[in-house]
Amino acid sequence: MNDAADAAATQAPTRAPGRSAHILVIDDEESIRISLSEGLADARTRVSTAIGGAEAYEALRAGDVDLVLLDQRLSATQEDGLELLGQIKADFPEVPVIMMTAYGRFEKAVEATRLGCYQYIGKPLDLHQLQLLIRHALDTTALTREVRLLRAQQRKEFAIDAVVGHSAVIRRLLADVKRAAGSRTAAVLLRGETGAGKELIARQIHYYSPVSTGPFVDVNCSAVPEQLLESELFGHERGAFTDAKAAKPGLFELADRGTLFLDEIAEMPPNLQAKLLRVLESMRFRRVGGTQDLQVAVRIVSATNRDLSAEIASGRFRQDLYYRLAVVPLEVPPLRERRDDIPALIKTFVEFYRREIGREVRGVSAAAMDALCDYHWPGNVRELKNLIERLVLMGGGAEIELGDLPLHVRHKQEGPLPLVGDGDLLRAGHVPTLAEVERAAIAHALAECGGNKTRAASCLGIARQTLRAKIREYGIPDPSDG
Repeated sequence: MNDAADAAATQAPTRAPGRSAHILVIDDEESIRISLSEGLADARTRVSTAIGGAEAYEALRAGDVDLVLLDQRLSATQEDGLELLGQIKADFPEVPVIMMTAYGRFEKAVEATRLGCYQYIGKPLDLHQLQLLIRHALDTTALTREVRLLRAQQRKEFAIDAVVGHSAVIRRLLADVKRAAGSRTAAVLLRGETGAGKELIARQIHYYSPVSTGPFVDVNCSAVPEQLLESELFGHERGAFTDAKAAKPGLFELADRGTLFLDEIAEMPPNLQAKLLRVLESMRFRRVGGTQDLQVAVRIVSATNRDLSAEIASGRFRQDLYYRLAVVPLEVPPLRERRDDIPALIKTFVEFYRREIGREVRGVSAAAMDALCDYHWPGNVRELKNLIERLVLMGGGAEIELGDLPLHVRHKQEGPLPLVGDGDLLRAGHVPTLAEVERAAIAHALAECGGNKTRAASCLGIARQTLRAKIREYGIPDPSDG
């Protein structure tokens, strides 16, 4: 699947070594415009000037401006340079902007940086210093575009993070994704089983959206301890708590002008749910231990494998937060509901791991393909992907055969075969050890919870850390890992 970020990377002009740079100077003082035009122009640099926003936009719309020098006060056109900066970065995010001012104030510099200013410098200008700064900005921008282009080409070559499939249910989902992505602000809630591909769909929403050139930041709410999740989301100031030796920006700040993906949102503790709701209403927050409000523009995509209606009824999830997150609710189907896509997924994964591992595997035999398509895949696409990786790595032939598949896949069972013998653990004539019982109970809980360790630990009445230690101790296969 192609995305907007890849398209922008492919179409954006990259400064090749022999290509001249085009610098746009926006200043209402004629003397500044003349001196910068004469001082910066050379065989490899072209300089054009503008008095205000209207003239500047004529040059920017031509599409060949590489860098903007912008005065903070444009008295002749009665414009605020900071407002114009925000407009330019919203409409032309790839173009670096250096702001010039004779009225340097700390709070203005902070605001300019928040709006996307590359650097904030004071007048009178040091021409040599300015030339070095411009060169650095142009090189950084060119490198960013090159990295994005290489990533786009790699995605096209391997197609490992594309939504693969042409089933009716997937076509409908992708059509909904494109429509939902058209908004900068509408929150999207993805619902679906573990391993169904919710994070991948979240990334597709970002790539298709107007903020695709901004960052995509993700956090698994179940993977961060409750006492640290607030700091992870909103950041903290130095000394806010023990070991906070330096200020740290939170994920909301890092995702500014981009997308923040809140995975496993149902695992968020109730007290933090209330704080998140307030932030989503205004996009303003304070760092932990901070005294100043910070403003951001972030697109929120969240995901859960739980029934949030049941969570709301039980009091574990706020109903008002649900309505704020589920402006656009989307269902990500399990793999068993899109069996027509399994052959295409298998082909994609085999090709990817063949290249990655370096084994010449042509594909999958007809008998093995039939078994893979008939299996119910409780771990969904993640389970299929992990299994194909193992088969490509461990297989001995040029083709994956039926005999290479695990027994529970060949026999179409609901999960891995019993851990102790072929009968019941507590069958007559056999007294299992406590370790065997504990191992079986943990494996059963993991299977029942779809590999969600937080839920499995809750069902077993033990801490998540204890569960992880037991999984390692007993060598229990995790359904979510295939």
